[in-house]
Amino acid sequence: MKAIVYIRLKSEVLDPQGQAIESALKNLGENDIKNVRQGKLIEMDIQADNKKDAEEKIEKITKSLLANTVIEEYSIEIG
Repeated sequence: MKAIVYIRLKSEVLDPQGQAIESALKNLGENDIKNVRQGKLIEMDIQADNKKDAEEKIEKITKSLLANTVIEEYSIEIG
């Protein structure tokens, strides 16, 4: 099964990389784009008996390794 984990900073956390992207876009004349936030996308293949087991495994590794849950939020897709 394919698993995708989307990780992004929580909305209340300052995003300096997003601000740098927004600034670069403005330098290119793209003034209609605002509030840029950037994040991470992690794709992986997982062997599991069913979708529920896959979700539980990915949830566990995301909380323990992939995301800093103090400042980041995440969502998981299993396909």
